[in-house]
Amino acid sequence: MTLSITLPPETESKLRQRASATGTDVVQFIVQAIEDKLRLPASLSEILAPVHAHTRSVGLTEEELDDIIEECRDEVYAQRQGGAET
Repeated sequence: MTLSITLPPETESKLRQRASATGTDVVQFIVQAIEDKLRLPASLSEILAPVHAHTRSVGLTEEELDDIIEECRDEVYAQRQGGAET
C-alpha cells in the first residue's frame, strides 16, 4: 500500500531526527511505528478480555470482581495515607 500524508514541518523534522537516531530511514521508521501501534490492544475491552474470561471460568460475577477491585483500591489508598508506600 502506498500512502501520501502531509506533515507539519515540526513533525517532519522530529520524524527525520528520530529515524536518524535509530539508524533507519524515514520509511522504515514509519512502517515500524505503525506495526508497533497495531500490536497494541485496540480497546479497553480487548485489554480486559483475559480478566473477564478468567473471572467467568472461576465463577465470579462482575459485581464480585468490582467488589474485589474496590477493596484492593481502598487498601492501597489507606496504605498511602498512612505513609506506607508500596
